[in-house]
Amino acid sequence: MTTTPSRPQRIAVLGAESTGKTALTVALADALRARGLEAVVVPEYLREWCDRAGRTPEPQEQRDIAREQARRVLAVRDADFVIADTTPLMTAVYSERLFGDRSLHPFALAHQRQYDLTLLTGLDLPWVPDGIQRDGPHVREPVDTLLRTALHQSGQPWQVIYGHGVARLQRALDALFFRALQTHSTPAPDRNPSEATLAHGRWMALCPHCDDAAAERRLFRGMGRY
Repeated sequence: MTTTPSRPQRIAVLGAESTGKTALTVALADALRARGLEAVVVPEYLREWCDRAGRTPEPQEQRDIAREQARRVLAVRDADFVIADTTPLMTAVYSERLFGDRSLHPFALAHQRQYDLTLLTGLDLPWVPDGIQRDGPHVREPVDTLLRTALHQSGQPWQVIYGHGVARLQRALDALFFRALQTHSTPAPDRNPSEATLAHGRWMALCPHCDDAAAERRLFRGMGRY
């Protein structure tokens, strides 16, 4: 009998600038590792590109940046989780916002459908400058709107994450726990889960062993493997 090799669970962290994407990505990976799971973070390639070039990309350079981000995520095979600090969808959204170019959307949406869950960081954190990559607080709401529209089009599960520090991390873990439970109990509804159903109380109601790290490891390792 031939078995299909499993692949890592892919978690995308998206959001407008200065909404804590990188901090959440690192914290989530650390939390999963503390539970005995292998979690690999794929950093934002755009930051590396800008640091090397000393500037932001031109319109014709966006496609290669998007494809390299996707390649790096899909190249990770030996892990329980791959957590992507942004995906090509961010590049597509900024191409639309800055250059009026929607040509990257088909590729970005096709790639986004390879993620098991997308976390969208909310706008509740204060904007702070960070070199040439940030345009200002006035761009956050338009980018957030474009991201939500694109995520609806992707048809994949996603959840907005609010809160500060540990509270933000806990909400991300709640969303991940709930997604795992959906996969292993009843079929997921044809809609994005509401914040109410992703609350910690919902997780407690569905899993009497929520404080059992071994139970969490079994649940996560079995989630949606192909």
